[in-house]
Amino acid sequence: MPIINISITGKPDAKLSAAIANKATDITAKLLHKDPTITAVAVNYIDPQHWFAGGRSLAERGTSTFWLDIKVVDGTNTKLELEAYLKAIFEAFGQLLGGVHEESYAFVHEVPAAAYGYGGKSQEFRFISGRLKAA
Repeated sequence: MPIINISITGKPDAKLSAAIANKATDITAKLLHKDPTITAVAVNYIDPQHWFAGGRSLAERGTSTFWLDIKVVDGTNTKLELEAYLKAIFEAFGQLLGGVHEESYAFVHEVPAAAYGYGGKSQEFRFISGRLKAA
């Protein structure tokens, strides 16, 4: 049930947003084993004149960049899975945006299950409820 917030440089483009959401959801399902049916993605656009890397705007540099921020439950992924995820995300955005600046970022927040949920129920509640039903 991850929530993925993505910011990219450029003008809003619904087709690109859909491609980004689909690719991020797919990579998240394959590499982090998250259910794509409950993965939420928000895509935001920032004018490249207002995004700076190394003191210069991306407009000045003539390149694109992204920032992906995902929240998952702590302890549900290994370091190797996280490493593979970060690499795949960077490669995917390079393809989607036609190359990206080296200073493009992906950040995986691992949060406590008791502090994270949807539909008014925490992931910890869902885990405990599932275990009780199985017993």
